[in-house]
Amino acid sequence: MIESVEALLAEHAELEAALADPEVIGDHDRLRDVNRRYARLTPVVTAHRQHEAALGDLEAARELAEEDPAFAEEVPPLEEAVAAAEDRLRRLLIPRDPDDDRDVLLEIKAGEGGEESALFAGDLLRMYLRLAEKHGWKVEVLESTESDLGGYKDVRVAVSATGTPQPGEAPWARLKYEGGVHRVQRVPVTESQGRIHTSAAGVWVMPDVGDVAEVEIDSNDLKIDVYRSSGPGGQSVNTTDSAVRITHQPTGLVVSCQNEKSQLQNKEQAMRVLRARLHQMAMDEKAAAEAEVRASQVRTVDRSERIRTYNFPENRISDHRTGYKAHQLDAVLDGALDPVIDSAVAADEAAKLAALAGDEG
Repeated sequence: MIESVEALLAEHAELEAALADPEVIGDHDRLRDVNRRYARLTPVVTAHRQHEAALGDLEAARELAEEDPAFAEEVPPLEEAVAAAEDRLRRLLIPRDPDDDRDVLLEIKAGEGGEESALFAGDLLRMYLRLAEKHGWKVEVLESTESDLGGYKDVRVAVSATGTPQPGEAPWARLKYEGGVHRVQRVPVTESQGRIHTSAAGVWVMPDVGDVAEVEIDSNDLKIDVYRSSGPGGQSVNTTDSAVRITHQPTGLVVSCQNEKSQLQNKEQAMRVLRARLHQMAMDEKAAAEAEVRASQVRTVDRSERIRTYNFPENRISDHRTGYKAHQLDAVLDGALDPVIDSAVAADEAAKLAALAGDEG
C-alpha cells in the first residue's frame, strides 16, 4: 500500500505544478484532464496526511506512556484513529475504473410486455432525467422511437456533467450500475380487468469517449447509408434523406441516428455512439482477459436476467444484485435513485477490498 501511495503523491505534485503551467492552461482539453485527475488524487493525498498525523500522535503517546503510565489511556483511542485513517486510505486506493470521470450514453429498450413495456421504458427515461436534474447533469436525446401510447420502443440519450465533478460523482461512475433488465409489476393501462402484469425493459450504459485517440476507426471499415427520417423530428422529416445508418464491418456493429435535421449532424451523433460501443467492447475484452469482468449488462431483454424489480402495488423497489429494498418506489421514479445506486457502489467496493486483501495476504 505504501508504494502505491508514494507514486500517487508524486503524481499529485506533478499535476499541481501542471495546473500553474501556462502551456497547460492554454490547452482546454489538457487542462480539463489534468483537473479531473488532480481532483481524483486530492482525497488520497488528504487521507495520507491524516494517516501520517494519526501515526505520529500514536507514536508520541506510546513514548510518553513508557515514561508516565498516566498517558497509557490515550493509546487505545489513538490506535482506533490510526485504524480508521488506514481504512479510509485503503478505500481510496481501491483500483478505480478508468472511465469513472466520463459522461455516458444510455439506451433504454422496451422488451417483453408490448405497449406496457414501452410505457415502462418511458418511466425509466423520466427517472433518469430527474436524477440528472438533481445532479446538475445535462441530458441530450440522440435517438428515439415512440410507441402509440406515448412510451418508447427505444430511446438513446447522452448524459453529461457540467464542470469538473468530484471523484465518483461523474455520470459513468454513478450510472454504470444501471445496465441490465429492469422488471415492472403493475396493472397496465391497457388492462381492463385490473390484473397485475409483469414486463421488462433493458438498459444499456456506455462511457461517452468522444474523440479519444485510443478508439481508432478506419473510414474504410465503415458502410454509411442515408435514408429518409420517420416519426417526430421537425419539418425535415419525410422530405430529405437526412437519417444516417453506419455499419462497422469488422465488428458488425450498426448505429443509426435520425433525430437531427441535417445529415452531417446525424452522422456525427452516430459516430459518437459507435466510438462508445467500440470502447466498451475493448474494455470488456480487456477485463475478460484479466479475469475481472465488468458487471455484465444484458444483451437480451429477458425477465430471467433482471437486475431490479419495480413493484407498483407494494410501492417497492428491489435490487437483486445488492439486496437493497425500500417501499419508496414513487420517490425513486421521481429521481431519488441515489440510495439504490449507493448500494451497488458499496457492494462493488466491498468486492474490490476483499480482492485487495487477498492479494496482500
